[in-house]
Amino acid sequence: MTSQIKQELARLELQHDIKILYAVESGSRAWGFASTDRDWDVRFLSILRLEWYLQIDERKDSLEVMLPNDLDLAGWELQKVLRLYRKSNPPLLEWLNSPVIYAEPFSTAAKLRELTKEYFNPRSCIYHYLHMAERNFGEYLQKEFVRVKKYFYVLRPILACDWILQTKTMAPVEFRNLLDTQVADSEVKNEIENLLARKMAGGEMGQEPKIQVLNDFLEQKITFYRQEVKSAETLLQPDTGRLNELFLLTLKEVWG
Repeated sequence: MTSQIKQELARLELQHDIKILYAVESGSRAWGFASTDRDWDVRFLSILRLEWYLQIDERKDSLEVMLPNDLDLAGWELQKVLRLYRKSNPPLLEWLNSPVIYAEPFSTAAKLRELTKEYFNPRSCIYHYLHMAERNFGEYLQKEFVRVKKYFYVLRPILACDWILQTKTMAPVEFRNLLDTQVADSEVKNEIENLLARKMAGGEMGQEPKIQVLNDFLEQKITFYRQEVKSAETLLQPDTGRLNELFLLTLKEVWG
């Protein structure tokens, strides 16, 4: 599948006259708990030619393509990327740290990773992950019978909040790293380990009675972080200058 993904990325470059700076797997395959029939969620950063940036009309700055074999390709143009990076956009930061990289022919992604200490905003990221956890918890885990795989879509953002609060750095992409470092309660951890083993084995994970110990754990965490984001320090938006420099350097590196 990797070979097909690289071929499709090359085809997109030709079809849209772009250069792909960086391409990775996102979602559950990157998180480390994908089932055998999971879609391929490929995300990429791209740059267009200088002439594209010298026009006064706004133009589409994203690209999405659905292909056979459950292959989902989506990417953002570099100026959009840099504006989101300045805000500590968590999906973008996850892409930059994905363990599954399909392409990185230029230096842009590495330079963004180097700048993360300067631009990372813990409060913004905790707020993002809390909102994700609240939404999924309320939508999927409140009834007596729940889709048990949805626990992962609340656990992961909550454990990401724990990591960020503890380290003031971006949470790792891999769920295993979060589980091993952020869950101390043995009963909670055992329940998660059981679900994780079932998920990775590709077994049926349909409607089942809710797991009360996990619901209690998640509800306590959500309540805590609702207060935490209110009291957390609001950081000033960092300077744009270095990101402008990176944009110009990338134009030169890619197009000469």
